[in-house]
Amino acid sequence: MVSKIFLGRIFKGIFSEWKMVKTKKKDLPVISEDKTVKRNDFIELQFTGYANGEVFDSNVPEELKKINPEAKVQKTVIVIGEKMVVAGLDKDLEGKEIGKKYEVEIKKKDAFGDRKRELIRTIPLNAFKEKDAQPRVGMVLTFDNAMARIIAISGARVIADFNNPLSGKDLKYVYTIVRKVDDDKEKAEALFENYLRFVPEIEVKEKVIAKGPKELEPVIKQLNDKFKDLIGKELSFSEKKGEAKSQ
Repeated sequence: MVSKIFLGRIFKGIFSEWKMVKTKKKDLPVISEDKTVKRNDFIELQFTGYANGEVFDSNVPEELKKINPEAKVQKTVIVIGEKMVVAGLDKDLEGKEIGKKYEVEIKKKDAFGDRKRELIRTIPLNAFKEKDAQPRVGMVLTFDNAMARIIAISGARVIADFNNPLSGKDLKYVYTIVRKVDDDKEKAEALFENYLRFVPEIEVKEKVIAKGPKELEPVIKQLNDKFKDLIGKELSFSEKKGEAKSQ
């Protein structure tokens, strides 16, 4: 018969090993869900974009100065999965940890796509004169609500490139997710900034109320579904009439 002392030693050894394994498991780093981000999260993003090794966009002060020494850094708040940044970066953000620095290489198909020959157009010089514009090679301007760069001028013809300057290029982004955004007003401001490129006067209660001229109302109505899906609040409009002119 096996003695109780011998069995005791066996169980003691097994318990000790189990305890050691349990302790080691505890020591493994575990990333809290609160520190990672997911689709539809509002985040503040700090980033620098590179094309051919050169900075083309950034909201990091020292990197932004490489593009424009006079430019001021602006806070960037986006919603993951809402195509507020290029597709490759948008996809890479999911599951990342807040406060950690990341680097991602993005192929052109997940950035600004290929260059398209059909977007290089010949425009009569008179079309510019009608708009009181004097085209010059290298000039970037808005023509028929689209950005174009003048690449050649030949007699009475102007050749303009309507491709995005970054089309046809692979990109690299270095980024850090600074924080999750939880404040509803800040979320609403971010949606307006990304969808309208301006932020109207707003008030956040049970609903998000946007205030402005009557002309703004149809635009506000179009964004209502987005606000309900992403913030969980309806978006309504309140007309704000201009102040009466003094006599």
